Amino acid sequence: MSDTKKYAVFGAGSWATAIVKMLSENLDEIGWYMRSAYTKEHLLKEQHNPSYLSSVEFHTEQLKLSNDINEIAAWADVLIFVIPSAFIHSELEQLNVDISNKTIVSAVKGIMPESGKLVGEHFHDIYKIPFDHIAVIAGPCHAEEVALERLSYLTISCADKEKAEAIAKNLSSAYIKTKTSDDVIGIEYAVMLKNIYAIAAGIAHGLGYGDNFQSVLMSNAIREMKRFIKKRHKMKRNINNSAYLGDLLVTGYSVFSRNRMFGSMIGKGYTVKSAQMEMNMVAEGYYATKSAHDLNKKNKRKTQLPIIKAVYDILYENKNPKKVFEKLVDKLD
Repeated sequence: MSDTKKYAVFGAGSWATAIVKMLSENLDEIGWYMRSAYTKEHLLKEQHNPSYLSSVEFHTEQLKLSNDINEIAAWADVLIFVIPSAFIHSELEQLNVDISNKTIVSAVKGIMPESGKLVGEHFHDIYKIPFDHIAVIAGPCHAEEVALERLSYLTISCADKEKAEAIAKNLSSAYIKTKTSDDVIGIEYAVMLKNIYAIAAGIAHGLGYGDNFQSVLMSNAIREMKRFIKKRHKMKRNINNSAYLGDLLVTGYSVFSRNRMFGSMIGKGYTVKSAQMEMNMVAEGYYATKSAHDLNKKNKRKTQLPIIKAVYDILYENKNPKKVFEKLVDKLD
């Protein structure tokens, strides 16, 4: 895979904006699909996204902007999807161009809630994309720190090593270090699960638990993540690598973590709806919690997932966070 490939980003949130910024360090032209005509016009006129990472200024001559998903999908060779998992299905329903020969990159931090499939599996099944043409982007990397050009790390996972290395090269810069992996499925699950554990960390914070408990919670979370991923996809992986443990820690602890913020609001007594309305941003972990819970429920031999179960009970069963965490405490070690 050579650097002559055309890259495009689908989505206009903070992570999509950060990825466009990374690509703009290396590419002369980047396709960018956004649903909002207002966002597109504002970007062209003011050189920044009006709603997310507005401090990032773009050279608009580098950007091929469009509100037409098919125009950008037809133009690009490498399609990077950064649309929240709750909305990606409806966005993809508009696609009518053949993308079977494209490289698909998922930067979606969740799975398809309609089917319970990973985003990569969805593209393989519906759009006939070969598995070695599907890649995943993982952190630890917050969009806000990319905007500030603080040193960050990315892992690009693809069964085709050359593709992974080419994508990694085009995302690399003085402030973005990249590495590659072949654990596409494991990393895609890890990207989803870390947001659930960040909500748990936020709930604990909102309830008044301190740093000592947070460290125990995160220690249990990485072991729970390992059990979940192993059940879904057995292969040799080091769960302590940055794409798993590192991404979990930054999402669980960072002030930039919207999932932690969402959880903290729940712990302080907000309802799910009121927390979502006040944040005005998507907390992917909310949708991921139901997906992970439902996937585990389908297993004949269920994996022990006490943290995911606790978050599910609070978010979807309307159970009292204080009482749920009092029970969870005794299940951690």
